[in-house]
Amino acid sequence: MNSRATPIITGEGEGRRELKKLFEPVDVVPEVLRINNGIVRSATYERRADEDGFVTDDLVSLYEALATGGSGLIVTGCALVHPSGRLLPRMLSVHSDRYIDGLARLAERVHAKGGKIALQIVHGGRQSLPLYLGGALPMAPSAVYDPSSDVTPRAMTTDDIWRIIDAFAGAADRARKAGFDAVQIHGAHGYLVSDFISSHTNRRQDYWGGDEERRFHFPEELLEAIRAEVGGFPVMMKINCDDLLPGERGLKPEGAANIAVRLENTGLDAIEISGGMRESTVRTIRPSILNESEEAYFRQAGALFKKRLRIPVILTGGMRSRRVMEDVLKNGEADMIGMSRPLIREPGLPNSMREGKEKADCISCNKCADFLKYDAVECFDLTGKT
Repeated sequence: MNSRATPIITGEGEGRRELKKLFEPVDVVPEVLRINNGIVRSATYERRADEDGFVTDDLVSLYEALATGGSGLIVTGCALVHPSGRLLPRMLSVHSDRYIDGLARLAERVHAKGGKIALQIVHGGRQSLPLYLGGALPMAPSAVYDPSSDVTPRAMTTDDIWRIIDAFAGAADRARKAGFDAVQIHGAHGYLVSDFISSHTNRRQDYWGGDEERRFHFPEELLEAIRAEVGGFPVMMKINCDDLLPGERGLKPEGAANIAVRLENTGLDAIEISGGMRESTVRTIRPSILNESEEAYFRQAGALFKKRLRIPVILTGGMRSRRVMEDVLKNGEADMIGMSRPLIREPGLPNSMREGKEKADCISCNKCADFLKYDAVECFDLTGKT
C-alpha cells in the first residue's frame, strides 16, 4: 500500500484542493518532488542518443533548452530497459550500469538550468521490430498478431517475465543513481506493460492473465520490484485510458481507472493518461488539432481518473491553448498538463504562456512523428524540410 502523505493536489476529499492555475507549484510527491508549475513535457522520442543508446551532446542540448523553457517537469524520451525491447533506433538506453555516467550528465545539466527531470523507462513488447532485434521475434504476453508490423510476437515464458521485471527495477535504480528527480514507467501505447494490462494483447490463462485482476499482476509485481530497489524515490506511470480498438476489444476507460486505483494502492506516486496503440482505429498522435474543441481529447477519462484517485493525474493529448489547459485544471480533469509536439516546436512555450501567450504555434501536422525519416526529431514545418 502507498504509505505516503496525501498530495496537496489530488482527487476528491476533505482538506484537499484542486489546482486552479497553470503556473501554481505542484507537490507531485509531498516533501520529495515539487515542480514550479503544472506543465509536464510528456515523453518524446528524440533520436539523439548514439547508436548504442548513450547520451550525446546533442541530446543534452535539447534538454537544456527544455529546462530553460520553463516546463515544470520534463519526462525524457523512452529509455530501453532490456535489449529484447528495442523499438526505435538511437533511443536512450538504461539497461546497464555503463549508461549511468551519461545519464547523470544529462540530469545535472537540466538541474543547472533550473529544471526537474524524470527518466521514462520502456520495453517495446510486441511493437519491438525484428529489424532492431537482430531478426528475432519480439516478445509479448501472448502471441497476438500485430497488423501494424505484420509480425506475430512469441509468448513470454515465466522466466522471461521475471527477467524483464528485474530489468525494469534495475533501470529505475540507475535513474535514481544518475540523479533524476523521478522515473516514469511507460505503460501505454501498446508497449510491454500496456500489453499485459490489455485484454486484447494479453490472452494468457495463468497468474499473468485471464481476467482484470490477473492482468494487473505484471504491473503490480513490476512496481513492487521497483519500490524494493529505489525506496521512496518518485515513481510514475503512463497508461492508456483507452486502447482505441473497435467494439469491446482492449482496455476501456472504466477498466483503466480500476487499474489506476490498483496502481495507487501498490505505491504509485503519479499517473499520466494517454491512449491508443499502433493498430488503433484512431491515431495515438492525432493530426490537425486546430480548434479548442479538438484539444484535450482524453479529458473525460481525466475526470474519471480524478474522481477515483488521490495521487496526481497528468492529462496528455492535444493540448494547445492556455485557456483549455486551465479549464481542464479548474474542472478537476487533471492536476498537470502534458505536452509533446508543441514543445518540439517551442521548447520555451511554458515561459511564453506564463508571459501571456495564449496558444502554441504547433499546427499538428505530424511531420515530427515520422520518426524514421530524419536524423533527429524536430519541427519540420518550422525548418521547412520535406
